[in-house]
Amino acid sequence: MQTVQSTVRIKTQWVRWVQAAGLAIAAACIAGCGGGGGSSGGGGGTPITPVGGNQVALTVNSGVANVVNIPTVSVTVCAPGSTSNCQTINNIQVDTGSYGLRVLSSALTSSLSSGLPVTTVGSSQIAECAQFAIGYTWGTVRTANVTIGSETASSIPVQIIGDLASSTVPATGCANGPAQNTTSNLGANGILGIGVAPNDCGSTCATSAINSIYYACPSGANCTRTTLPATQQVANPVPHFPVDNNGVVLQMPSISGAGASSASGTLTFGIGTQSNNTLTASQSFTTNSAGNMVSSTFNGNTVTAFLDSGSNAYFLSDQTLTPCTNSNYTGFYCPSSPTSRTATLVGLNGAVGTVTMNVTNAATLFGNGNNYAFNDLAGSGNLGQLDLGLPFFYGRTIFFGMDRTATGGSAPYVAF
Repeated sequence: MQTVQSTVRIKTQWVRWVQAAGLAIAAACIAGCGGGGGSSGGGGGTPITPVGGNQVALTVNSGVANVVNIPTVSVTVCAPGSTSNCQTINNIQVDTGSYGLRVLSSALTSSLSSGLPVTTVGSSQIAECAQFAIGYTWGTVRTANVTIGSETASSIPVQIIGDLASSTVPATGCANGPAQNTTSNLGANGILGIGVAPNDCGSTCATSAINSIYYACPSGANCTRTTLPATQQVANPVPHFPVDNNGVVLQMPSISGAGASSASGTLTFGIGTQSNNTLTASQSFTTNSAGNMVSSTFNGNTVTAFLDSGSNAYFLSDQTLTPCTNSNYTGFYCPSSPTSRTATLVGLNGAVGTVTMNVTNAATLFGNGNNYAFNDLAGSGNLGQLDLGLPFFYGRTIFFGMDRTATGGSAPYVAF
């Protein structure tokens, strides 16, 4: 049985803490990209089998909290320098709209938890408040080895969610909405942020305590905002892999417009580094450092558009779409019949592509409590933003090129 109230996974992008993201809509297709998102018969389409150590299974099903459209992988976390104090954690949400690994403290064994060193500045522990539109995660920053498939990022900063008492949450700048520090609230055992940025805050948190999302906590309490060098901030694991570190590829099967009980795709590391990650996209859109296409258009207005596997629907602002009146589906759209909307994506490189989004009544979709994968689920988003959430990914192969400009490399991009 679906936990429908938890399905409204409206969240901010991790921004670089400058821009909020929002919600998302359904099956979209860029002109020239081929099919995608549409009906392909029943079930969850043809499962896509991982090939090679740089490729792992990406699964959508009921998960750990019965939340729809949550794509998950398994991640192995080890204490730095140890090959035995390790744990493979299932049901980690794959999020192309954030940067860095965050794992619930409750999902860790006591041995591993005690083996992950807490980041300190002076005598103070460092904690992070990572904010979403519906709430926040709060917990310490620690160092861990992170392995996904055969790829390992050694000794990188990660966030351990919920390992500090709720009484330590700072009243200033953090407690924005409810805490997302449990499996039921988060909808997964953690979040794997593999968006285009190398870390989750960058120069903003390195230079300004006022705008920082990091906190110094003497003795684990009395937490106050602090600056933190980028090298100590929660890090996107991908740029830290020895190879296959220039991007990621998400591939999901096509599914029926009525939804599917599950869907199985792949997450591939690297772009153009192995035979299984050749860049085959027909269009490539350069983005800003947060993965946004800031000059896109929807309903005649300029919008910031982004591709976010961590949003479980398409989220857009459209007053012509009927909102659901049933309180169980608050935040979603319930048009009387299936409809569609179009938008134009514009990359910083001038690339232009038209997106068509199919929208089906959310109450109808949720009427089958056995389905957890939907390609035409849409919700009410923030004005000026277009969140192409997981419905956009079904039936597509989508590439995310890492931001390598800091070392003289290529600018970030998305392609499909």
